[in-house]
Parts: sequence; structure tokens; C-alpha cells
Amino acid sequence: MTDPIPFSAALRERSSSSHSSSEQSGFMADLMKGEGTRDDYVALVVQHWFIYEALERTAKQMRNDPVASVFISDKLTRLPALEADLEFLVGSDWQERIEPLPTTRRYVDRINEVGATWAGGFVAHHYTRYLGDLSGGQFIGRLMARRFGFETNGIGFYVFDDIADPKAFKDVYREQLDAAPWDAAEQERVIDEVLLAYRFNTELFEDLATAKATAQVA
Repeated sequence: MTDPIPFSAALRERSSSSHSSSEQSGFMADLMKGEGTRDDYVALVVQHWFIYEALERTAKQMRNDPVASVFISDKLTRLPALEADLEFLVGSDWQERIEPLPTTRRYVDRINEVGATWAGGFVAHHYTRYLGDLSGGQFIGRLMARRFGFETNGIGFYVFDDIADPKAFKDVYREQLDAAPWDAAEQERVIDEVLLAYRFNTELFEDLATAKATAQVA
């Protein structure tokens, strides 16, 4: 009898096409190919701030949850780095000059909702963001540094000083996913939430492209 596929592997397999679609969106593809501008990169960092503010605020609420707390680690915290990046990229008054795009508002609302009521949903968004940051995000950070002449300032979001071995960290995280006390129905709900997170990410890139086009016309 064939052993059942581990949940982390099933999750990875089921979400791979959504992950690829998100990465290949026009806005992000242009940024990665060197066709995007510094302003495009700054616009992305701005939206990240709203997303991670919600995610890390709800993480504080989930620290006492027996399931979600296993995944929460201070080593992953991104908000201070994002704020330092924004001060460097936008200026000391950055908080007064930024606002969320429509998809970001919906994304944040969803994180707030599951972060208050559903551990599996919180973990789905936690997994989608942070494991992506420890994977492709590392490449993006190096690429943006070369493209725009950054050193550490401006790309601190992508620097995980407290994680010496990202692969080992991700391996442990996936083991924790496999050990989570979710039945088959709950696992399906978590996978669906991960797919929703990827959809938000794709739609955010579409919003960023629209905002850029509108600004160029104006």
C-alpha cells in the first residue's frame, strides 16, 4: 500500500501553478527582467508594509493558539525591516505618504478575519508569505540590490539575519505542517486558503500595474 503523501508536499504540489502564475504577472515579471523602475519597487514595498503589519499583528493574537503558535517565530519578523526600507526609500514621513491599493485592503481584511478566528487560515497566509520570502524572495532582494544600487538599505525586508540556513528552517516548517493536527477536511480548507493568498498576490500585482498606467497617463 502506498504511503499517503505528506501534507506539506500536497500543499506545495496543489499551489505550484498558482505560485507560478503570481510570479509571472506583468508587473512582477517586468521588475524581475529589469524593465521596472525604482518607483515600481517602492510601490511594491509600500503594499508589503500593509500586508505584514496585518500578518504580524495577528501573529501576536495567535501566540497562545496551540496550533498556530508552533509556526510563529521572531526570526521571521519583517515589519521593522520594512519600516527601515520605507524610511530610506520614501523618507521619514513615509507613513503619511502611503495607502493600500484595493486588493491590499481585501488581503488585509482576510488576514485580520482568519487571524482572529481560525488557526489554519492564519497558518495558510503565514506559510504563503514567509516561505516565499525565504525562497524566491532571497533572489528578488539580490536582484533589486544590483538593479538599483542598494546595499542593505532598501532591501532589508529580504535579509533574514537570524536565519543562518533558510533551507533547514523551511524543512522544519514543513515538518511542522505535516505534524499539524488537521484532518483531511481541514487540510483542504488550509490549501484553499493558500490558493486564496496567491490569488490576492496576483491581483495585487495587477493593481500595481493599473496604478502605474494611471500615473503615466496623468
